[in-house]
Amino acid sequence: MTYVAPTPPEGLARPPMALLDLSANMTRPARARLARTDMREGLALLRLATILGWLDIKLRYRGSLLGPLWLTLSTMIMVAALGFLYSTLFHMELRDYLPFLALSLTLWGYIGTLVGDACLCFTSADGIIRSVRLPLSMHAWRCVVRNVLVLAHNIIVIVGVYAFFSIWPGRVAALAIPGAVVWLVDSVAVCLLLGAVCARFRDVPQIIGSVMQIAFFVSAIMWTPDQIGGEKLWLRLNPFFALTELVRAPLLGHLPNPVTYASGIGWSIVLCLGAWAVFTRTRGRVAFWV
Repeated sequence: MTYVAPTPPEGLARPPMALLDLSANMTRPARARLARTDMREGLALLRLATILGWLDIKLRYRGSLLGPLWLTLSTMIMVAALGFLYSTLFHMELRDYLPFLALSLTLWGYIGTLVGDACLCFTSADGIIRSVRLPLSMHAWRCVVRNVLVLAHNIIVIVGVYAFFSIWPGRVAALAIPGAVVWLVDSVAVCLLLGAVCARFRDVPQIIGSVMQIAFFVSAIMWTPDQIGGEKLWLRLNPFFALTELVRAPLLGHLPNPVTYASGIGWSIVLCLGAWAVFTRTRGRVAFWV
């Protein structure tokens, strides 16, 4: 759309032609270049994202005696209660089942909370987005940092269970480090993807919540793969199970199945590509959606 200055009244000199071009003709490479700049500037502001993430936790538990340790206490009670119950129902040794359950619930707590926060990644920061010029990826890092700090508190549960049974995974636990790096990259990708989609379509968070409830029961969180005769193909192709196994299996002293490992890496690549496509397309519109 082009705006042209109106013709002046008779007898007055015509001013210079004024053209205001409002056409949206940004090319895909230009959007990709701006998205890369946004990601680079957001990473440079990681310290600010960490401060804001820690401030979010302090405000959430303001006036609380234990703060985020309440989550650790509730997770500890849940692991103990469900461990004794389900080990009896599944006819499993408590020494074998409780470490698995502690790891599964702790890791799933991070996944479930992160996905829920990712849906509100941009809409919850609408005041900052509208008033301060900051890279949008910084808000994604803020969400990730907040959930990583909560996960760090809940690691106490895992260490406590291992110490109680005198069980240590050994050197194979070092393989959980690459899995944790994959989780970190995927966490940022989830925030960029769901943050933009949920800012545009406000009913998507309810759909995501229902999907996560179903995923909890079909992703071997409460039950072990051995109870269904090993890792079936449908289980290995489950993105939640595959990504969980990247970290859980080494911490239990096992090597991840190669197919499960390949599935987790493959789903991570798909997630990152999808997040990049959505972010480059919607980055300039998020400020109008929140």
